[in-house]
Amino acid sequence: MKRWGLFLLRVTTGWLLVMWGLDKLVNVAHGQAVAEAFYLGIGSQAIVQNVFGVLQIILGALVVLGLWRRRAYPVAFIVVAITALGVWKSIIDPWGWVLEGSNVLFYPSAIIAAAALLLWGTIDEDEMTLDAKMGG
Repeated sequence: MKRWGLFLLRVTTGWLLVMWGLDKLVNVAHGQAVAEAFYLGIGSQAIVQNVFGVLQIILGALVVLGLWRRRAYPVAFIVVAITALGVWKSIIDPWGWVLEGSNVLFYPSAIIAAAALLLWGTIDEDEMTLDAKMGG
């Protein structure tokens, strides 16, 4: 069961990165709005959104495939941890009882960060990866 659990966790976490990257390419205005709302406008320029989108797609594909894990997993964790930091109010106070601007739908960002950390921490136990199949 652990084998399949790690496989599904890896594929879904990586695919989320792919979807975020695609969104930055296909719906640049959405990426810009997110950067403005949650990241102090950092990276809101269209070209930056496109570059981040391509990089996220590549990173997500590496995670999905389980390729270059020793480099990809820490980077994936950093990306999703930054995302979680951007919505910290929703993690601490999902219903907005104390902090304004919270949204319970953003709480899963904490779960995604935990998933990325778990993938990184169990890197040697995930046998269903290209790295493992190629002996890397």
